[in-house]
Amino acid sequence: VELVESGGGLVQPGGSLRLSCAVSGSILDITYMGWYRQAPGKQHELVAVNTGSGIIEYADSVKGRFTISRDNANNTLYLEMNDLQPEDTAVYYCMKMSRINSDWQPFQSWGQGTRVTVSS
Repeated sequence: VELVESGGGLVQPGGSLRLSCAVSGSILDITYMGWYRQAPGKQHELVAVNTGSGIIEYADSVKGRFTISRDNANNTLYLEMNDLQPEDTAVYYCMKMSRINSDWQPFQSWGQGTRVTVSS
């Protein structure tokens, strides 16, 4: 499945952004979807997961600030990000996911992502 991320940009600390992920085909066919991010020089970090059945999980670093949601009608996954901080600077990737032995894993290769820079 093709996933195309958008919505990144430059924002000041304390600001907000909403990332979008357009899904080719029906998002209802994908059970597990999530957002990862990769900061410069670091590995990919799982930010949020949406199972489509009401189960949502967040990394501790973004709890209370980020919200993941699905728009089934428009086949889009969103990540609403509030109170952004410099440590949120990264390339953000949307991903179809699998769950193996209670661990979340990316299911396919990475797309282009969308870059978020938080700086004054």
